[in-house]
Amino acid sequence: MSVSARTALEAASFFELGGRAVSATAFGSGHINDTFALTVEKPASEAFVRFVLQRINPHVFPDPLSVMDNIVRVTRHLREKYAILPDAGRRVLTVVPARNAWPCQFDGSGACWRCYRMIEGAGTVDAVREPAQARTASFAFARFARDLSDLPPPRLHETIPAFHDTSARLRSLDALAAEDRLGRAASASQELAEIDAMRHLAPLITDAFAAGLIPERITHNDTKINNVMLDSATGEAVCVVDLDTVMPGLAPYDFGDLVRVAANPAREDAGRLANLEARRDMYEACAEGFLAGFDGYLTPQEIRLMPIAGAVITFELAVRFLSDYLDGDRYFKTARPGHNLDRARTQIALARSLERLAG
Repeated sequence: MSVSARTALEAASFFELGGRAVSATAFGSGHINDTFALTVEKPASEAFVRFVLQRINPHVFPDPLSVMDNIVRVTRHLREKYAILPDAGRRVLTVVPARNAWPCQFDGSGACWRCYRMIEGAGTVDAVREPAQARTASFAFARFARDLSDLPPPRLHETIPAFHDTSARLRSLDALAAEDRLGRAASASQELAEIDAMRHLAPLITDAFAAGLIPERITHNDTKINNVMLDSATGEAVCVVDLDTVMPGLAPYDFGDLVRVAANPAREDAGRLANLEARRDMYEACAEGFLAGFDGYLTPQEIRLMPIAGAVITFELAVRFLSDYLDGDRYFKTARPGHNLDRARTQIALARSLERLAG
């Protein structure tokens, strides 16, 4: 359940903001956390400063302290690496500490809140408009992962265990469909049959990792274009955001998710589409940006998996949307009944097209 602006203003008092929070407005288009743009009035001046205040979704992230431990370590490492840049303060998120010096704070209901400095002069887009934009986003995510390749031990927490274990996601869907506790399986019978016909996609990346053919890396794991801040004047990538899922992962999944978003000519929730065709120009732009961003860090086998990765991750997201629909829409925010079912239908059509594109 979304929280109110009044609740957000109350939560703002937990943090070292340097002034009085005067307004909180809903911000962004994320499916998971409750996010607010917070305006703070500085004392003894007429200046106002903005922050991003978030309530971490407790169902998705039941261990928010591990999430924040990862984020603090990653942002500290990147801040040191980017310190020589002229606009270093905009290149990485800045965690605002709570008054007790923690990176987050729990309210009276047990909800966990965190705060970042707003990155001004930059914004996000929800859809890729042109190949150059796809290339920019792909380069940013790849460079982000490359720059974390020397993060000192220990290993980051897995904030969502088996997040990109596509076969495990498929087994979970099978269990939900068999239980059918909400009686929704009948309305998704066609989608369940279509998922069944594409099961061969599920193990392609994870089997390569299990066989030692591709390495584990620190990856973003949610490489949608709206997780890259773009400079409002130049359109250049400024900062990678939404770091909740930054953890040990596999590079082909990050590339595949870039392709899934960029190459889709339809809305994510367009529903059942008979003639959807993924955009080859967007796929090629994503590949150029990803290879340039990693700059030689990818292994030959990771590169060989890139063409099919888009189909694999799109299939995985279809499974996740369909699972959430059968489970009562507990994970992804929805705007209407059947929203997650429509999302699953679009991803199924896109996965088929991306598999054809990959040959």
